[in-house]
Amino acid sequence: MPFKNQQIADHAFLHKMFEDDYYPDHLVAKARSILQRLCERIEAENPADLPALYTLTQAATEEINDLTDEFYEADSEIETVARDFLAEDFWFIATAYNFPDADLEELVANRDW
Repeated sequence: MPFKNQQIADHAFLHKMFEDDYYPDHLVAKARSILQRLCERIEAENPADLPALYTLTQAATEEINDLTDEFYEADSEIETVARDFLAEDFWFIATAYNFPDADLEELVANRDW
């Protein structure tokens, strides 16, 4: 599905993780798909306020948490650097969808990473 938001359509999600051999591409691709589905949900549901946005982002965070064991099995992990890359993209998504006042901690609340 093409994104309505051109910034999102043009964005290379998690490109820094793809560039780092420590992170298996197939798992980074799964995380990227989660972020892309988040964008699809935002476009479909059009959250009216920050609490509605946080509900969507926190669900995506939980999906990413579910990848933790797969990263470990691949001799990798969602560690500090990966968390920063993920947080950057959550912030990008919030601002691209006109939520510049979003709190980064709230965007990724309930995270294991």
